[in-house]
Amino acid sequence: MSYGECCAPLLRGDVRAATAEQLMRSRYCAFALGDVDYVLRTWHPSTRPAPPLGLDDGTVWRRLDVLGSRGGGPFDRTCDVEFRAVWRRGSERGVLHETSRFVREEGSWLYVDGDAWAE
Repeated sequence: MSYGECCAPLLRGDVRAATAEQLMRSRYCAFALGDVDYVLRTWHPSTRPAPPLGLDDGTVWRRLDVLGSRGGGPFDRTCDVEFRAVWRRGSERGVLHETSRFVREEGSWLYVDGDAWAE
């Protein structure tokens, strides 16, 4: 699925994410594009950092692999999504592996926090 079909409508605010995985994919795009407003808007208020959120302009996000999810169905209020995100910064390369936690409140999925490690 292309960015225009998947994530662009979410980042523009035209629609809400139907699933936590969809929100996670759109947040990855927001990080890749430097859309700090979207990243903050989709972060749960209880864990959201205070602005300004400093994104590393030198990091280029290259690929996202969703490894699986637990929860996130139509009647669920929580979901865990495990993913790997490949990045590059100059000649340095790496992989961020994370299990992110999401909650659904008032019909909207929000990122809460995650457990991340480098590979």
